[in-house]
Amino acid sequence: MMKLTFLGTSDAIPTAKRNHTSILLTYDGENILVDCGEGTQRQFRKAKLNPNKINRILLSHWHGDHVLGLSGMLQSMSLSGYNKTLHIYGPKGTKKFMKELMKTFVYQGKHKIEVKEVTGKFFETKDFYLEAKPMQHGPPCNAYSFVKKGILRIDKKKLKKAKLPHGPLLSRLKHGKNIKYKGKTYLAKNLTYKDNETKISFVLDTKINKNITPFVKDSTILVSESTYSDELKDMASKHKHMTAKQVSEIAKKAKVEKLILTHLSQRYEKNPKKILDEAKKYFKNSFLAQDLDVFTV
Repeated sequence: MMKLTFLGTSDAIPTAKRNHTSILLTYDGENILVDCGEGTQRQFRKAKLNPNKINRILLSHWHGDHVLGLSGMLQSMSLSGYNKTLHIYGPKGTKKFMKELMKTFVYQGKHKIEVKEVTGKFFETKDFYLEAKPMQHGPPCNAYSFVKKGILRIDKKKLKKAKLPHGPLLSRLKHGKNIKYKGKTYLAKNLTYKDNETKISFVLDTKINKNITPFVKDSTILVSESTYSDELKDMASKHKHMTAKQVSEIAKKAKVEKLILTHLSQRYEKNPKKILDEAKKYFKNSFLAQDLDVFTV
């Protein structure tokens, strides 16, 4: 099971109800933090999460509301005995900014921090991979996808019909290899099927552009900024953000299963439903994230 915990859902200016942007993705021992706005470590406390389980941080870009929680988070992790290698990924310029950030306070950590500037597929295991795509927001900016690979599974009904025994033969089938039994060859493709991939995409802070739809295509969940309603589309374009309508139209075109809206302007503090209602007009399976909301796949 994969879990998304929304630690912060505001735009550049936080509100009493919404902290600066940060999202935690957890899956099978992986704890991947997407952005780390100011106050993120306190949100971990409220959500009863342990920041020392973080092993990767994905930074969308270096605007303050997405990174100013990093120094405090790193300091607290080190004081709490963090002893793993922390992997930090970001767009072009991330190595320079990290060096400058570490000069702004006396860091007491002894663990290794590995910083990489990424695009395309940049990390892969046998179960999943991470990929990045440049967006358009002024400073270098990345969207990210976490893709859990489809698993090859044995069709039990077909196996029973073929009267094949359990044991080493099944191990070969699970690896997509044909098998022989009592002089007869059985093709793996006839006895197996593949689970669909599970894809979670994060598009945080960008103006609408041609890279988004193909990058998020067929996502199980698309997490996207929706800073403005469509009546302010000119302002969205000026500040290189998107409206709820634009995001929902992308979700529909990309055949996304579920859209989760975040990075809400403070102007909607009293009426956030305005953003959700707008999105639902164009893409029904839309949801508006609140701080500390949890979504599972």
